[in-house]
Amino acid sequence: MCRHAAWLGAPRPLTALIQDPEYGLLKQSYAPRRQRHGTVNADGFGMGWYDPSLDGPVRYRRSIPIWADANLPALAQVARSGCLLAAVRCATTGMPIEESATPPFTDGPWLLSHNGRVARDAVRDLADGAESACDSAWLAAAAFQRLRAGLALGEALAEVVAHAGAKDPGARLNLLACDSVSLAATVWGDTLFYRRSQDGVLVASEPLHDLSGWQAVPERSLLLSSPEGVHIQPL
Repeated sequence: MCRHAAWLGAPRPLTALIQDPEYGLLKQSYAPRRQRHGTVNADGFGMGWYDPSLDGPVRYRRSIPIWADANLPALAQVARSGCLLAAVRCATTGMPIEESATPPFTDGPWLLSHNGRVARDAVRDLADGAESACDSAWLAAAAFQRLRAGLALGEALAEVVAHAGAKDPGARLNLLACDSVSLAATVWGDTLFYRRSQDGVLVASEPLHDLSGWQAVPERSLLLSSPEGVHIQPL
């Protein structure tokens, strides 16, 4: 399993997801409060953000624990964007621990993270290939293939989750993706929360702090977020 979080709204530094909140991803890497599978997330971390001068997202990921990267605190302070995504990884048993298996995955304008597990045989026929042998990389490849074919962000995630979940009923398929102007997330087997504020919305596997306003997304739901607001629908 993993923990992931995203922000869409007024520009903020990545520290808003990682170090600043009491229960940010740094804390969730070694002491998650709501994680159902696994106890620590020490098998890598990654983060992505958007710079208006570039065509696609900027990504930084490592296969080491997030607390072991001495460069991260300063980098997260200066990496600032209106759309942020970050994750800490707990590798599924048997999956490789390598940077190519670490979220977020990226293709074109998209960033994607997976919190969960799925049999690789349930997703291999959904995509032409993946950058890693890990289950999450195959899910990402399947979503990106559908996005390149023209599906909207939420539609692509929903289609991949429906196919993978039908082939592997025990799969946990919490996906979180963004494209710089919108977010989409699925809830399938683990927790997801969101919190709206005056300048944007936070989406996370578990609340990043104890301030009021966090709302749980129901199981087997699709969350869509854009500047127009947050919409939740059944999967």
